[in-house]
Amino acid sequence: MIPTQDASARKKEIDEKLKQEQDTLSFILENLEKSDQLTKGMVSILSSFESRLMQLENSIIPVHKQTENLQRLQDNVDKTLSCMDHVISYYHVAKDTDKIIKEGPSGRLDEYLACIAKIQKAVEYFQDNNPDSPELNTVKVRFEKGKELLEAEFHSLLTRYSKPVPPILILDLIGADDELDTQEEVTLDHLPETVLQDIICISGWLVEYGRNQDFMNVYFQIRSSQLDRSVKSLKEHFRKSSSSSGVLYSPAMQNKRKDTPTKKPPKRPGTIRKAQNLLKQYSQHGLDGKKGGSNLTPMEGKDDVLDIEIDSYIHCISAFVKLAQSEYQLLTDIIPEHHQKKTFDSLIQEALDNLMLEGDNIVSAARRAIMRHDYSAVLTIFPILKHLKQTKPEFDQVLQGTAASTKNKLPSLITSMETIGAKALEEFADSIKNDPDKEYNMPKDGTVHELTSNAILFLQQLLDFQETAGAMLASQVLGDTYNIPLDPRETSSSASSYSSEFSRRLLSTYICKVLGNLQLNLLSKSKVYEDTALSAIFLHNNYNYTLKSLEKSELIQLVSVTQRKAETQYRELIEQQIQSYQRSWLKVTEYITDRNMPAFQPGAKLKDKERQMIKDKFKGFNDGLEELCKIQKVWAIPDKDQRDAIRQAQKRMITQAYRAFLQRYTNISFTKNPEKYHKYRPEQVEEMIERLFDTSA
Repeated sequence: MIPTQDASARKKEIDEKLKQEQDTLSFILENLEKSDQLTKGMVSILSSFESRLMQLENSIIPVHKQTENLQRLQDNVDKTLSCMDHVISYYHVAKDTDKIIKEGPSGRLDEYLACIAKIQKAVEYFQDNNPDSPELNTVKVRFEKGKELLEAEFHSLLTRYSKPVPPILILDLIGADDELDTQEEVTLDHLPETVLQDIICISGWLVEYGRNQDFMNVYFQIRSSQLDRSVKSLKEHFRKSSSSSGVLYSPAMQNKRKDTPTKKPPKRPGTIRKAQNLLKQYSQHGLDGKKGGSNLTPMEGKDDVLDIEIDSYIHCISAFVKLAQSEYQLLTDIIPEHHQKKTFDSLIQEALDNLMLEGDNIVSAARRAIMRHDYSAVLTIFPILKHLKQTKPEFDQVLQGTAASTKNKLPSLITSMETIGAKALEEFADSIKNDPDKEYNMPKDGTVHELTSNAILFLQQLLDFQETAGAMLASQVLGDTYNIPLDPRETSSSASSYSSEFSRRLLSTYICKVLGNLQLNLLSKSKVYEDTALSAIFLHNNYNYTLKSLEKSELIQLVSVTQRKAETQYRELIEQQIQSYQRSWLKVTEYITDRNMPAFQPGAKLKDKERQMIKDKFKGFNDGLEELCKIQKVWAIPDKDQRDAIRQAQKRMITQAYRAFLQRYTNISFTKNPEKYHKYRPEQVEEMIERLFDTSA
């Protein structure tokens, strides 16, 4: 049971809580009532406000609509006024732009183009809105006038500022590729930068708005003339400079490179001029029967001019390539892309045609020279053809995109040169074989014939142009001529595709053919001599000269490509001629042999017949020795080693036999005047033989 005291306390506590809850409930109810009153008041206010807003809207909306209409009317009026001003301005364009158009675009291109733009817009307006108005014709005339003046300005700027490139700058441009130590790239500025920008701006306008391509014709005509003049000025400069010094220097670059010459002419080998002289002299004197070799006159002056012409042409070819490349770079900034190739094709025609014409003239001159049997003409073709073939890749790159007729000009010239060169090579080989045996043209001392020296000099030039000469022969499909099998791997449809190895073998065979023809001709010529010993000396000298010349140059390596034993064969030929010469002494040595002689005892008394036999032997030896020495003294063996060797061999052979002869008859009394028959001591005989082949003795 809960105690009474605790229950009373608990009840009291519950009553207090109940009272509190009742107070809270009363407070809530009171607040709810106030909230309802406030809500009713707010609703009443909002209803009143809504009513007033509706009244205001009904009053404002008509006013707003009226204001909006008025604003729209105002905008329309402003636009109309603006359009009227704009339209009226078109009627005043001709008057406003008259002064600027008449004065032209010179010096104020931007302002001038702005005026042209105004006129163009006026034309468009009248065409669209009033095509029958007189103002349309007025602005059209003004527009055409403005376009004409722009075209005239384009022509004027190009004409005024397009100048030929100075020769010294062209030489620097050519030489830049060959100078590895060049610190800066050589560039060409054909036009001042401001002028170039004006020209670009005008061309752009003429393409976009002028609807006119005539300016492209003006461009290529002016630039074509300058390109051609640049090449010609280089040619003239080259002639003047080369005639005085032989080397071209460029003042423009000397300050930059401490007076280093920027470009030296690609001179041909040093012997080429000598070979040309000898070959020309031979062809003009040796074949026509009018003069002998001793009466030849030098032709240095003529060949100096020829050298300059050839080197000038080679330089002009290189200059054309470089200048054409530069012209194309300039053209790409001025001419629209789809017209660039055609314009460039037209631009280079004049200079290219002149170069090709000059090349054709060289070919024609070579053809005429060959008809006169002047085979040195092929030496003129060699350096030019070599340079053309070396330059062809750059040529092809520059002419990429041009017409086929333009691209084919250089290959056609190369083909012509290869054809005439091959003809000269073949006819030269035939001339070596068929050169007539003229007695008056034979060297009286049995030395080297001019035919031999000419042939060797000619062949030596081929060393510097092996690929060129091989291509010449290959271009004529001479493999069949020389019985060289054509390997499919070495050939193709074009002669230029022959492998270098095949061309080398073809050239080797050609050289062997020339040497073979020379050998046969020399053998025939040697028969002109009545003295077989002189004939042997002649053949010996020519064979020895040929062999030495082959060995001193690379000709022997080239010959050995197809004839490996050539050197041995020549040595055998030389030895054969030495032996043939030595047989000329048999008529001397036969007198000092014991053949058909009885054995004599020292101190025995000889019969008159026996004494006479011994006297005849001494006399025959003495007379034969004197005669041979007198005759052979004026013969010549230019090669000192060969001359000394032949003398030594003769001294050994003669003096050994002579000493033995003297020893046999020393103690035999066959005459009262022994000094009459014993005229020479062995040492004297050696001295006489030592003076053989010595025209100065």
